[in-house]
Amino acid sequence: MSNVIVVGCGRVGSQLANMLSDNGNNVCCIDKSPDAFVNLGQNFNGSSVQGVGFDEDVLVRAGVETCDVLAAVTQFDRVNIMCAEVASRLFDVPHVIARLYDPDHERAYMQLGIDYVCGTSLVAEDVFSKIVVGHGSHVAAFGDFEILRFSLDLPGEERSSIRVADIERDHAVRIIAFERVDGSASSIPSKDSVLYSGDTVLACVRHDHIRQFSKYMQR
Repeated sequence: MSNVIVVGCGRVGSQLANMLSDNGNNVCCIDKSPDAFVNLGQNFNGSSVQGVGFDEDVLVRAGVETCDVLAAVTQFDRVNIMCAEVASRLFDVPHVIARLYDPDHERAYMQLGIDYVCGTSLVAEDVFSKIVVGHGSHVAAFGDFEILRFSLDLPGEERSSIRVADIERDHAVRIIAFERVDGSASSIPSKDSVLYSGDTVLACVRHDHIRQFSKYMQR
């Protein structure tokens, strides 16, 4: 269970807030318009705070000091960037995600190192996937891809190892580097390299494959 702040309570924000709440997370939604909270519906199990999402006092009232994830999903890229910057730089929120509404602003998001989701139709689902996978595994995002760092888990496997070629072929992922579980060695793998349960892995994964691939990430 995570403490999550969602900035923006329009169609995307309200959908995301309900998805996270239904998944057992503590969710607080921020919006400058009190009328926007109607979008949450009567069954929303979280809280709401009226105000501007990059205002420090508003964020404190929303619980930013104990927040695990903040998602800024308004329709205004400038607002989303400011929310992301304040949350990460002033409050050290471990994982901050921003909606990219205008693709022309993608370069600015990348230069600032902001984790983002671009699109209009499945934004809530994409942000939800990033959050439920676990913010501890996130390293960086660019375009349709995400860099993840995690300890390898091989659930349901009869053996405790897997070839790099097999995991890449079956899951549309590229293994960038790995370190042995005992810290004895680290390497950039070849297709024939073998990974063992507990190894630390750096991988490049498409956003739409993260949920499926997450079964290999040790919790």
